[in-house]
Amino acid sequence: MTIDRRQALCALAAAAALSYRNVHAAQATLKEAAASRGLRVGNAMAHAPDRFGNAAYRALTARQCGVIVCENETKWQALQPRPGAYDFAAADAMFAWAGREGLQRRGHTLVWQPGKWLPAWIESHDFGARPAAGAERLLATHIRTVTEHFGRDVYSWDVVNEAVDPADGALRANAFTRRLGAIDQIDLCFRLARTHAPHAQLVYNDYMRGDAGSAKHRAGVLKLLEALKAKGTPVDAVGLQSHIGSWDDVRDGKDAGREWRRFLDAVTGMGYRLLITEFDVNDRELPGDIARRDAGVAALAKDYLDLTLSYPQVTDFVMWGMADHVSWLRTWDEAPRKDGLTMRGTPYDEALRPKPLFDAILAALRAMPPRAA
Repeated sequence: MTIDRRQALCALAAAAALSYRNVHAAQATLKEAAASRGLRVGNAMAHAPDRFGNAAYRALTARQCGVIVCENETKWQALQPRPGAYDFAAADAMFAWAGREGLQRRGHTLVWQPGKWLPAWIESHDFGARPAAGAERLLATHIRTVTEHFGRDVYSWDVVNEAVDPADGALRANAFTRRLGAIDQIDLCFRLARTHAPHAQLVYNDYMRGDAGSAKHRAGVLKLLEALKAKGTPVDAVGLQSHIGSWDDVRDGKDAGREWRRFLDAVTGMGYRLLITEFDVNDRELPGDIARRDAGVAALAKDYLDLTLSYPQVTDFVMWGMADHVSWLRTWDEAPRKDGLTMRGTPYDEALRPKPLFDAILAALRAMPPRAA
């Protein structure tokens, strides 16, 4: 009988998951395991009734995490949906709660680079007789207003998000790049952020992966980072979104693992630190059976985290939702499961019960080397 890669992965994962379950301690928390190694653990949460409005989910986040990220509420679309009309209410409510719970706060994101993710009014905005100067003013006003509003409450900002097109590795276009040029616009965003949030860690964030289909994406991100380094752009770190799936099989000997390590070596070789900023697991290629699927998710995560967290330059591990029913994978993913089943790519189920993925994350945090000072 021939056993394919997916079957072998699930078999190994099932055994691993049983082992994790046997050693799971009732009082174990991710943030304590991470803190012992010098890493921050966080969760992204949206201001919605089933998320921030759910007291049990808030309590789970506060217990397991030391960092909160607003999933949407600090993006340009939410903060300035119309020219000059800022709305900080949702973000302020979330960050105020975080402060009361002793959670640190990350900002996501000052500029989401693809034009479709900027407010529609920017595309039709009148930049004036000197459009480059007009574009600079608009960026400067937004970045200054947002960073100064939150001040020192936000220790880290995703300044620019997803500037590289994964299809060809080229820099994406938007209303600002057409007036300023892509590199100069990105450079300007980071310089403005440094001026108005001098205390904050400044991050370039993107979703490149280690698989063969992401080769151009990885190359494009490295090219961008090299260009920014040459300009002296104040980028402190690179955010690895880490929306992983079966394509991220990074076990020893796998091409994805070799290429991912090569990418991380290149980034850290330039002097950048790293963050895992949006972690979850897409299970669409895994079996429908829940036990086998959860085991496969846990195995993929453990392998990915063991490799990525082996780099002491990684300072943060942030999950993009901690429970299945609040995950974007259930509503936004462009390629849902063919069997119609819902995704199970977070560490907790709908009843906020820990799954094998929780144990895999905990084991990876406990096994990683101490962080760089």
